[in-house]
Amino acid sequence: MNPFNSVPGAIISGVVLAIVAMLVIPGTGFNELSLARWLHILSGVMWIGLLYYFNVAQIPALATAAADKGGPGGAGITKYVAPRALFWFRWAALATFLTGVWYLIRRDSFVDAFALGFADGGFDYYHGVIGLGAWLGTIMLFNVWALIWPNQKKILGIVPATDEEKAKARKVALYASRTNFILSVPMLLCMGSAGHGLPF
Repeated sequence: MNPFNSVPGAIISGVVLAIVAMLVIPGTGFNELSLARWLHILSGVMWIGLLYYFNVAQIPALATAAADKGGPGGAGITKYVAPRALFWFRWAALATFLTGVWYLIRRDSFVDAFALGFADGGFDYYHGVIGLGAWLGTIMLFNVWALIWPNQKKILGIVPATDEEKAKARKVALYASRTNFILSVPMLLCMGSAGHGLPF
C-alpha cells in the first residue's frame, strides 16, 4: 500500500512515523493522557480543516458555479467531493469530541470544565477557559450531526426531498456551518490558551 497513492496508506504511514518519533525521542514512553490529547488535536485538525475548507472554498465555489450559466456547474463537487468531505467531517467532529471527553475525564477535569471553572465555589482559570472551549465544541458537534448532516443528505440527494425542502435545507446547512465557522475562532483561542494564557 503506497502511502502516496491512498488515503489509508498515508494515515497508516503518519501513525507509524509518529510511533517511531515517540520511540526515538529520549524520555518518552506511553502516557494515556498525552495519547488522548494527541488524538484530540489530530481529529480536531481534520474537523476544523474541513470546516474551513467548506466555508472558504467549497460554498463560495458552488455559489460561483451556480451563477455561471455557461460553465460546468457544481455537479462534480456535489457528486464526488462533498459526500466524501462530509464523511470525514462528521466523524472527525465526533472523534474530536470523544477524545476531548476522554482527556478531561482522565485528567479529572470533566465536571470542572463543563462547570466553566466554578465547580469548587471559586473560579479556576484553566477549567474556565478549557470549559468554554469544550462548550463551544459541543455546540459545534450538535450543529454537525443535528443540522448540517441531515440537511446535506437532502441537498445531495442521499435522502429524497422536494425542491422546496432542498432550498430550506441549503439555508439551514449554510447557517449551521457558518455558525460553526464563527464559533471555531473563540473555541480555538480557548483550547490553545487554557494551558498557555490568553494572548492579550
